[in-house]
Amino acid sequence: MALKTLSTFLTPLPLQNPKSRTLILFQFPKSRSLKARLSAEPDGTGAAAPSPGERFLEHHHVAEAAKLIIKENKKNRNKKNKEKPLKASRNVASCYGCGAPLQTSDEEAPGYVNLETYELKNKHRQLRTVLCGRCRLLSHGKMITAVGGHGGYNGGKLFVTAEELREKLSHLRHEKALVVKLVDIVDFNGSFLSRVRDLAGANPIILVVTKIDLLPRDTDLNCVGDWIVEAITRKKLNVLSVHLTSSKSLVGITGVISEVQKEKKGRDIYILGSANVGKSAFINALLKTMAINDPVAASAQKYKPIQSAVPGTTLGPIPINAFLGGGKLYDTPGVHLHHRQTAVVHSEDLPSLAPQSRLRGQSFPSFRVRSDSVEEGSSKVNGLNAFSIFWGGLVRIDVLKVLPETSLTFYGPNRLPIHVVPTEDADEFYQKELGVLLTPPSGKENVENWRGLDSQRKLQIKFEDVARPACDVAISGLGWFSVDPISRSFKISEPKQIETAGELLLSVHVPKPVEIFVRSPLPVGKAGAEWYHYRDLTEKEEAIRPKWYF
Repeated sequence: MALKTLSTFLTPLPLQNPKSRTLILFQFPKSRSLKARLSAEPDGTGAAAPSPGERFLEHHHVAEAAKLIIKENKKNRNKKNKEKPLKASRNVASCYGCGAPLQTSDEEAPGYVNLETYELKNKHRQLRTVLCGRCRLLSHGKMITAVGGHGGYNGGKLFVTAEELREKLSHLRHEKALVVKLVDIVDFNGSFLSRVRDLAGANPIILVVTKIDLLPRDTDLNCVGDWIVEAITRKKLNVLSVHLTSSKSLVGITGVISEVQKEKKGRDIYILGSANVGKSAFINALLKTMAINDPVAASAQKYKPIQSAVPGTTLGPIPINAFLGGGKLYDTPGVHLHHRQTAVVHSEDLPSLAPQSRLRGQSFPSFRVRSDSVEEGSSKVNGLNAFSIFWGGLVRIDVLKVLPETSLTFYGPNRLPIHVVPTEDADEFYQKELGVLLTPPSGKENVENWRGLDSQRKLQIKFEDVARPACDVAISGLGWFSVDPISRSFKISEPKQIETAGELLLSVHVPKPVEIFVRSPLPVGKAGAEWYHYRDLTEKEEAIRPKWYF
């Protein structure tokens, strides 16, 4: 009897032995669609699926290209230009230095390339090797800004807002990635990004503290590492590990590479941080160290992101093929924070806010202050009381009530001068010397447009242990000063005249958007290791506490 199905049938087949016969059962595969039959390929010959980072990058390029086309078409309509509008391409190349899409229409905007250069590189399919005009100027030390909003950066072309840069990172919370978050040790609170989970989602985070080589000499990094872990524990930010690094001296970079390789697990790596925290410098240090053993990283060094003191150097995600085992490394636009000093000063003054060498604490009062300002006898009675301290033209501290032995020690950029004057003369001194002795701001035009120190915060500081500083007062985007109830020199010279507890009153003036943080003192210098105390931990705390490395 014949089978009623179309997919199977029985048929006799002759074998070598004609006397023996058997039945061979054949089964045809079930019918498939034409699309499925055409897409069927042997294992290993199909195209690899794009990674989440590659899909995001393609989407980003399309969006940026569309914006440029809309802008160009509007300009053409206004000029009644009848030329055909540009067509968007899904393969828009970006500047490898800043991540901005390449364009030939607006010379002042990021991503601009000469038309002849663009056509030549496009002809030879070398657009991925093009550096835009803005990046070329940045690489030669020019200060060209490109980010506006939140008070913005004067000068340059306000090409993209801080909100747009944040939006470019919003996809991360929905992707599976490994996040490396960077924090500047000199501006720890101002650059911390306490709401980083809004960007990173539930992705694991490795915390990298940069510019550790700028701390004062003889600083015990064991104390600093413990201080940082305590700080992030109080912020309830779960991280895998903490690494103290220097992109300049390559300290700690090897430890970061080992941790990344351990936790990567085929995922893309995203470098996150606030603007000007040192992401591009860190990536260059990472590639330099990896290139010793990894040929892929060695080849990636040829086209690496641009480094600059200008906040907002990176304007788009920059993919880097840095790993031999797959997964890409992404340099991302810095998150612009309106509460930092870099958001209010002119671009010409930005280099003065970046320390170029080790910090050296400047303590007040000093012998010079006592001899130049008041009589020696009265200085021993009043100390800093009724005095005002100017930190450049950016910060003013009025000393309302302190002990005669109290000292303030400043840690920040070496280029910012510090001046001490009687409080009754402070207003007149500021108006007269702004832009002269008190810089930044510098230059007549910048001084005329300066908003002034229009934000005031009164600090009530209590202390119970005179053997250590009472606290640090950190100025976002600048540095910090420590408040020592009893100066170290006084403890040594007159140990019997020390009070054990009390209260100090200060009034701090800054430009309005800038934030002031009061924190536990950072143990720096040789003295920091002497007064710092490690907290006793329970077994549970020890188990969940992130480890730190340098």
